[in-house]
Amino acid sequence: MAGSQWELPPELCCRPMAFVALTGLDVVYNAVHRAIWDAFCANRRADRVPISFKVLPGDHEYPKCRTKRTSYEWYIPKGIVKTGWMNKHLNLVPALVVLFYELDWDDPQWKEKQSECATKVEIVRTSLQGRNTKVAVVLIQKKTPLPPGEDLVASERASALCSSCDLSGKSLFVLPHTDHLVGYIIRLENAFYEHAQTYYYTEIRRVKSHKEFLNKTTHQLLFVRHQFKMAFLSELKQDTQNALKYYRAAYSLVHELRAHETNMLEIKTMAGFINYKICRLCFQHNTPLDAIAQFRKHIDLCKKKIGCAELAFEHSAWMSKQFQSFGELFDEAIKLGLTAIQTQNPGFYYQQAACYSQDRKQMAQQFCQAGTTYPSPDPLDTQSGGLDFYGQRPWRQGHQSIDPTDPEKEKLGILALQIKERDVPHSELIIALLSNAVAQFKKYKCPRMKSHLMVQMGEEYYHAKDYTKALKLLDYVMCDYRTERWWPLLTAILTTALHCAYLMASVKDYVIYCMELLGRASTLKEEQKSRIEKNLFKVLTNDVPEAESECDQSSVGAARSLWTDRMALSGSNELMVEMQDYIPFIQCKARFQSPCFHVDQPIQLQVFLRADCPHPVSFSKLTVSLSNQEYNQWCVVESSGQDSMTLLPGKPRCYNFSFVAKTEDVGKKVEVKMMLGSDSGRCVFLSWRGAGGDAASTQEALQTSRSSRRWGRGNETRQELDWDSLTLQHSTMIISRVPRICVQLSHQPPALTNEMFCISLTVQSQENVVAKDVKLTAGLKPGQEAGLGHTTHVTLDGSSVSDDNAPALLTDVPLGDLKPGEKLEKCVYMRCVSTGPRIFLFHVAYSIDTAVEGRHIVCKCHKVENLLSSTFELLDQVAVDIPFLLMTDIRSSSPWPLLLSSSSLQLLTVTSSTPPLQSQLQQVVLQTGESASECFCLRCPADTSSSNTVATGQYVVSWRSADSPLIQTTVTLPHVILESVPLYIYADLPSFGRVRESLPVRYHIENRTAQVMEVEIAVDPSDAFMFSGLKQPQGRQPDDASIAAA
Repeated sequence: MAGSQWELPPELCCRPMAFVALTGLDVVYNAVHRAIWDAFCANRRADRVPISFKVLPGDHEYPKCRTKRTSYEWYIPKGIVKTGWMNKHLNLVPALVVLFYELDWDDPQWKEKQSECATKVEIVRTSLQGRNTKVAVVLIQKKTPLPPGEDLVASERASALCSSCDLSGKSLFVLPHTDHLVGYIIRLENAFYEHAQTYYYTEIRRVKSHKEFLNKTTHQLLFVRHQFKMAFLSELKQDTQNALKYYRAAYSLVHELRAHETNMLEIKTMAGFINYKICRLCFQHNTPLDAIAQFRKHIDLCKKKIGCAELAFEHSAWMSKQFQSFGELFDEAIKLGLTAIQTQNPGFYYQQAACYSQDRKQMAQQFCQAGTTYPSPDPLDTQSGGLDFYGQRPWRQGHQSIDPTDPEKEKLGILALQIKERDVPHSELIIALLSNAVAQFKKYKCPRMKSHLMVQMGEEYYHAKDYTKALKLLDYVMCDYRTERWWPLLTAILTTALHCAYLMASVKDYVIYCMELLGRASTLKEEQKSRIEKNLFKVLTNDVPEAESECDQSSVGAARSLWTDRMALSGSNELMVEMQDYIPFIQCKARFQSPCFHVDQPIQLQVFLRADCPHPVSFSKLTVSLSNQEYNQWCVVESSGQDSMTLLPGKPRCYNFSFVAKTEDVGKKVEVKMMLGSDSGRCVFLSWRGAGGDAASTQEALQTSRSSRRWGRGNETRQELDWDSLTLQHSTMIISRVPRICVQLSHQPPALTNEMFCISLTVQSQENVVAKDVKLTAGLKPGQEAGLGHTTHVTLDGSSVSDDNAPALLTDVPLGDLKPGEKLEKCVYMRCVSTGPRIFLFHVAYSIDTAVEGRHIVCKCHKVENLLSSTFELLDQVAVDIPFLLMTDIRSSSPWPLLLSSSSLQLLTVTSSTPPLQSQLQQVVLQTGESASECFCLRCPADTSSSNTVATGQYVVSWRSADSPLIQTTVTLPHVILESVPLYIYADLPSFGRVRESLPVRYHIENRTAQVMEVEIAVDPSDAFMFSGLKQPQGRQPDDASIAAA
């Protein structure tokens, strides 16, 4: 039996739709008929009724209908369901035959065409041979018909046509070939669908009526068959609820059948078909939990029904197909909107299908031995070319008894199946299923399941002798297992990868996997590691390695010839292996002894090596590659006769390097990259990026640090080097030489605004030799507020006030050379236009000649000093009135006396109410903390607009300290907010009064608007005064006028 027998038949997997046959259409030569057919079939949307249309000739022979059985008393069924029954009702026996005939109601040859149409209908009925298939007639007409009841001729002729054709009125249709053809076709489809449903309903009742003739003793198979038929017919009728009910009943009945070796395959086959239908309908009804429960029940009931022991591989094949089919149904439901989760997705079912396929492969290797010849005649051939019933054996079709009819033929049949099983591409089937599972687990973010299945895929590729794909998959997965430290799993994968590399004669891959299997992550035994190490050294000396013990012996011979060819090649003897991606048997750690070195100090570098293999390893050369290639010449170790570079197993070895940095590398990092190689035979360079380490070093260092914190270090008592405690230092910073000069700053804070503030700088050399090319950088330190650079000016000339063009930072001011012990003094003046804190920078740089380990170098040294300066904020007070007084207060914050030379007002909008006077502060000396004040009477002009903020002006003060030039400070006066005053009142009072004498008081009231105002004045009594005159004067005040009340 062919291996494809396990594939579900397409008629089972498709969606059942009502079959309607169309006759009388010439779709090849008649354009009208072709347009009608295209309207039925082309671009069918999902909202149209589910019908399968097929164009057949009018005299088409339909399958013959067998004579209806009236009794089942002596009938013994030969099987459950015939192989052609589903296809027959899907594609051969229509529910409705529609005859298309071109005939208009007013056709002049009406009688002749009516008779011809009746004849064609009779031919169709004859070809159906007693089936219950419905027949309908569609008249293709050129004119659009009138509404029903208006065309009497049409009604009469339609009745006559139905009578001659023996049709009911519901089976005659008219199809006008007009612009609205598709609309008419859709209406026809709906009518056809109703006829088809009537047919399938009749068929279901006919099948159901057989039940009363059956007994459970001899007709068990018929109970299953009839339930299956009713379910399938219900699907054709689109009654999925009843279909599911019938399928469930059929599934229960199929497991009630007496099972034995001769009918076990048929029972499982039908159980699988019915289970597929049940699960499909459950997903279709959006009840996925019911589908999963049904599938689990199905597997539990069938997993032990193995059948013939010599054909046990068939059971594994069937189980694999059950899981695969359910996974496909599950995946299809997800695409239609079902939501799956990590723990319940189609990947698990594809994975289980792959597991059963692997079992099938193992059983086939066990039962299907090579060397046997295929029996003749072929016991799997049948007269009809196929099976009559699903799940039966070709050499005993229809046989339902427990014992086989012909034991000899049974043995030949089993032998034929076993021989055919040998030709099945098991690995391809397994890889396809695993690939589907990997895609699902990747989709639902299950990385470990994905990696696990990819390993199985790699192993299957290995068994299929596709070593390139196997190595690609295994190499991809090994990264995850190295990171997660699954050492036994990694060892197993590496072993398979080593076999692939050997059979491919891939030298580089073979070397890498040998080195990793010899490393600390490998769980192989010592004797296995010893054998691998010997093979590795054979490859390095251009010898052919021994074959791996578990390799396929049929491929070893070809592999040896490949290795011989590889070893004979002389052009590719150098291999470069990046160690960071693997866990090799050579460990390397490098570290600079300090994170930074001064340029006048030798840089100390240590490289530690350790071998984890069973036997000593010798190397010929160790090189260290630094970021500055000029240093590489000082970091090389080569093997010589006296000093062999041999690493003993488990014994670390340290190599020390020392070199002098270049002055141009000051401020730069030096990074390390090491290479370990051998020049004899095949040259393999082991390269470590950075300071060494490999794929497992990070986790090991973390565990070491945790254990040292937990138990205390205790490393002081150890005599030998602790490898795990070695830390990596992959880079070091080269910094400048420590300067040996003394820089001192002296000044008298605070610095006042606009003052030429002096800072005295003293530089003294403490070097033993002459400090050459001494340079000074002084001024405002960069990186502060942006505005400070424009309000700070630095100069070396303090005799006059610096202008605004002076820089904020003086750079590289030459100071000459300094002899040992010599002292140099310099004054720097700074002027701050605005107040606020400032940080000043003083940078002294020089160069000096020195020697490091016998090498002469020129060092550039520098020393930096910072200075913080601050001034005090000024306070401003504002009075708003007309007229108003302006008070200025000057307070000295200087620690030394200040002489005020003069002061003045520079007014903008407002005017002075008094004539210009001499400064009230002229030649006033203020000590620390003393204040001086001036008072000015100001008035806003009458034409000043109201509700505006106007600038008052500036206050200018000239001052100086002792022995300093005159400094002029300008202070901006506060702005004045003007308010509109419609009525202005002021009182004219005498400077003093006497008791019991009259005191004249005059109030002036001024109207400052452009309108006449009515004024009423009330004077409140007071116990201290007696009043005379008007206490409540009244009057009208014209615009711009004033009155007085006394």
